[in-house]
Amino acid sequence: MGTLLTVENLGVVLDNQVIVEDVSFDVEENETLAVIGPNGAGKTTLFRAILGLIPYTGKVNWKKGVKIGYVPQKLYIDRDLPLTVREFFDLRGVGVTSRELSHFLSVVGFEGNEILGKRVGVLSGGEMQRVLIAWALCNHPNVLLFDEPTSGVDVSAEVSIYSLLNKLHNDEKFSIILISHELQIVDRYATKVICLNKNKVCYGAPREVLINKNLSELFGGDISLYHHH
Repeated sequence: MGTLLTVENLGVVLDNQVIVEDVSFDVEENETLAVIGPNGAGKTTLFRAILGLIPYTGKVNWKKGVKIGYVPQKLYIDRDLPLTVREFFDLRGVGVTSRELSHFLSVVGFEGNEILGKRVGVLSGGEMQRVLIAWALCNHPNVLLFDEPTSGVDVSAEVSIYSLLNKLHNDEKFSIILISHELQIVDRYATKVICLNKNKVCYGAPREVLINKNLSELFGGDISLYHHH
C-alpha cells in the first residue's frame, strides 16, 4: 500500500493560543484513521490544517494527485429555503450526470430518485448526512474526511451512518479519516487511532491504544472499553 498523507510535527497557534502541538501521523491507502479526544482537543483544527485552510507549522504532505472529499459535522440550512436536493448538487459547479448522481445516491442508501425533489431544509439529520456523503463521492476521492459524521442524527441513524461508511470503505477502496466520540465504533471500524489532546497522547491500532491507561489520560476519570470481536 502507498502512503496518501504524511504529517510531521504539526502545530497550530490561533489568537496566541496553542491549539495543536507537535502532532505526527500518516495515512495509508484503504485505511481508516479515527481521531479521538475531548472537546477542545484540536480535532477539527487538525482537519482544517491538513486541508490547508489555516496556517500551521510542520509538514503536511499529500500524495501527488490525491483527491480529497470532506463531509462537515453539520450544515445549517433554513427549513424554508426553496432549494431541492437536485439543485443542491447543481451548486457543485462541476458537471455530474443524472446517471452518476443516481449511482452515488444509491450507494449511500437512497432508493430511486425521489430524494432529488425534496427540499434540503426538511431532510432529517441522517438523510442530510447521506446527501453530503454522496456530494463528496461525486469527486471520486481517494480519501474522505468526516468531522463527527453522526452529529445531530438519532441513535438508529447513527449506527446506519457508520455501517454505511464501513461499506463504502470496503466497496470503493478509499481511505477514511474521521473524528468520532464513539469509542465502540472506533474500536470496531478503524484500522488506526490517533488520541489527541492538543498534542498526540497515543497512536496506533485500536486494540493497542484504546486501553484504560490511555483513555483515562485522554478523557480523565476511569474509562474502560470492551473491545469488539
